[in-house]
Amino acid sequence: MPEPKRYLILAEGKSADPHYGKTARGIIRYASHPVVAILDSTRAGEREQGIPVVGTVDAALVFGPTTAVVGVATQGGRFPPAWRELLRSCIAAGLDVENGLHEFISEDPELSELARRHDVELRDLRKPPGGLSVPTGANLEVDATIVLTVGSDCAIGKKTVALELDLEARRRGLESVFVPTGQTGIAIAGWGIAVDAVVADFLAGAAERLVVEGAERGGRLLFVEGQGSIVHPMYSGVTLGLVHGSAPHAYVLCHLAGATEIEGCPGHPIPPLPELVELYERISLPRRPAKVACIALNTAPLQSDDEAREAIAAVSRETGLPTDDPVRFGAAHLLDSVLARPYAATR
Repeated sequence: MPEPKRYLILAEGKSADPHYGKTARGIIRYASHPVVAILDSTRAGEREQGIPVVGTVDAALVFGPTTAVVGVATQGGRFPPAWRELLRSCIAAGLDVENGLHEFISEDPELSELARRHDVELRDLRKPPGGLSVPTGANLEVDATIVLTVGSDCAIGKKTVALELDLEARRRGLESVFVPTGQTGIAIAGWGIAVDAVVADFLAGAAERLVVEGAERGGRLLFVEGQGSIVHPMYSGVTLGLVHGSAPHAYVLCHLAGATEIEGCPGHPIPPLPELVELYERISLPRRPAKVACIALNTAPLQSDDEAREAIAAVSRETGLPTDDPVRFGAAHLLDSVLARPYAATR
């Protein structure tokens, strides 16, 4: 068996940023491999969730990392110029590098040669596998209940909700599998396809492949990580491809408490939640008309639990659907709502 990884998370300047540092946060919270250090020179000497923050690769080596993982998202998925020296330092120190940006380091001649000399592996998590094509119909034959997290916006917790539901299901002894569709999910689960890097015509086919593999991995209950939002002016395409390719039986609609406008897109309002529920249900495949089972409300902007509960109750009244924050209050209520549907797997 391969030795377990010990992660050094590369989060230069972004380790405290909930949006651009979300990959780092996801790995810290959910990855099966330990994170031994975080690199962010702007916070060197601090700790993040008990993990030491260091300013250089050399300072991290005392903690014994085996793998450096890029823990940030950037506009356009490209590396800032200063990161090139950081990547070289990791490779020269004998660390494998896992990269979730759109810029593939394994195809960079200089970095590839350096990796060959130091006998390390460069892994591009967003690099699509070969042989992708359009769906075959196998998505409709999967012997499992498929649940897709969808959202009112990007970066509001669709991956987190899928992970929390999967963890709660497995705690109950259900045969549940988290299905990763993005770079952070792949880093956490160790498999998957970053669907936003797939040729548009093959995106639904990639999603089909993922749910088929999730069932082959033993899942009778598949929680598929959502991407984008159907109302996002930039990223709606990946959402629709996931909907039609994964062919879910049910959706969990994710929303950030108090949000009224697409982040980073001034003038693009978020529709009322009942309209979003109807929209997602209407875009389902006619062969499998999925329903929204519940609402996952991200209450992170609210300071107190009482405020959070009030917001949850208001959304439930507005939509008529069970609502909760699975991070703040646990995923039990939302999972109960999913399992209450007549299609739900119980084994």
